[in-house]
Amino acid sequence: MIEHFEQGPIRPPSEAGSLLLRFTRNCPWNKCAFCITFKGSRFERRPLEEIYSDIDTIRRILDELYHSADQQRLSSVTDERFINFIMTKPQFDYQYKTLANWLYRGSRTAFIQDANSLIMQTDALTAALRYLREQLPEVQRVTSYARSNTVSRKSATEIQEIHEAGLDRVHIGLESGSDEVLKRIRKGTTAQQHIDAGVKLVANGITLSEYVIPGMGGRALSQKHAQETARVLNAIDPHFIRLRSLRVIPGTPLEEMVRKGEFDPPDDEEIVQEIRLMVSALDSVHSYLTSDHIRNLLEHIQGLFPHDKHSMLQRIDEYLAMSPDDKLLFRLGRRAGRLRTPEEIRDPLIRRQLQEARRDLGQHYGDIEEAITDLGKRFEIGQHP
Repeated sequence: MIEHFEQGPIRPPSEAGSLLLRFTRNCPWNKCAFCITFKGSRFERRPLEEIYSDIDTIRRILDELYHSADQQRLSSVTDERFINFIMTKPQFDYQYKTLANWLYRGSRTAFIQDANSLIMQTDALTAALRYLREQLPEVQRVTSYARSNTVSRKSATEIQEIHEAGLDRVHIGLESGSDEVLKRIRKGTTAQQHIDAGVKLVANGITLSEYVIPGMGGRALSQKHAQETARVLNAIDPHFIRLRSLRVIPGTPLEEMVRKGEFDPPDDEEIVQEIRLMVSALDSVHSYLTSDHIRNLLEHIQGLFPHDKHSMLQRIDEYLAMSPDDKLLFRLGRRAGRLRTPEEIRDPLIRRQLQEARRDLGQHYGDIEEAITDLGKRFEIGQHP
């Protein structure tokens, strides 16, 4: 069975269970100093005929999968016997198995790729969304990445039309609310465009996730970055605020800036302090803040404003109050992908294992900080995904 529909390279962690459909290829801006995801790739708007063809292909595969479940006398595609049957039969290729897994998990969400689907002409985007909704009624939520300067150029009427055609949620890389930082990292947008776009999306019924990169101002602009980002978020009041702590990706312009001494990246401690400053300044939002990425040191900093603000600050302060030795052990375990919360180092077995790892890595590297940095590089594949 050979059927094919095109999929792009990235999606947010929160869309891990989503069906991926590619409306555009790569990134139309592709100049951000911190990102390498689409470097060397040309942006393309896919013709509607291609998008329709992919949706038709998905429809055919889904129908075949439903038929296979009936043949196996299964009452539901969420039956474990269904997924086991599809995964073990060689006649089903990767995309059949991808869609079978989507049916089995029952997530019923779709993510439109690649980096900025809203750059499509509004009539083309709404036509594609309507066709998706008509042909795949299983889909209950549709989400996409977008850029603020793209959204800000569309009218409120256009955004409303896009929402009514089927787009429910948008992820935007805010990165920073400081114009100085945005210019320095070549974001191609301004703080006011971030506000205009965010307010427009929220006002027209689209759920909004804003991504923030703690550390993006470097040491020189850390305070301004935190305070101005909070100011912009207070003005937007997005549904979600998602943290993606800075990691300098090899091969990016930002790495070259570091090499030339033009950018001094903060360390883990300074990034935590910066997050605290931003959270404390968020006083006009009703957003849910989440730290849902392995790159973040403190994954457990999450909650709904204003209700959970105090508890989030308390968790940050608990980490900052830890001894230097405990902080180092936690950072080692976190960067190795072993720990999720600082409390875990209180477990005697885990603590002993981390102490042994610190000793061994210290002997190998000579500098334990270099070892921790190297461990963290395993997750340096981009900033948002």
